[in-house]
Amino acid sequence: MCQLFRYTGGVTQETRWLDAGQQQAWRAYLRMQGELNARLSRDLQANSDLSMADFAVLVHLTDVPDGRVRVLELARNLHWEKSRISHHIGRMEKRGLVRRENCRSDGRGAFVVLTDEGREAIEAAAPRHVEQVRELMFDNLTDEEVAVLARISQRVVDKLTTACDEPA
Repeated sequence: MCQLFRYTGGVTQETRWLDAGQQQAWRAYLRMQGELNARLSRDLQANSDLSMADFAVLVHLTDVPDGRVRVLELARNLHWEKSRISHHIGRMEKRGLVRRENCRSDGRGAFVVLTDEGREAIEAAAPRHVEQVRELMFDNLTDEEVAVLARISQRVVDKLTTACDEPA
């Protein structure tokens, strides 16, 4: 797991508090993220009987040509713990959305495989979901704001990725 805070060997560093503008931006971002996720989750569940977690798994599986991904690779891509992915895949298996297959070349590994039912579920849910994303997020932004949002998001992701690559 990535460690963003490092032990400084007893050296005290002054806290770099957020200024008023940064604090306002941070709190607005947190509120936006929470409300947007809650609304999209409620809508997805009500209209497709899929959770956001189900949708995330199915998206990853539809992004690969044969609809199969190693369990641990899927967990890494979703930033989930091994136990969470295992339990969630088990619940999705019971509903017929995915199945597990043992890896023939590696007896320890397993694949998560998209079923026909899983493909049908995401194909049915995706149009409504993307319309909600468009309506709640992108219809409120100009093309320039979308480009700025993409650059900001990528810069933060790059920082997080770099922080995870550095030794603790």
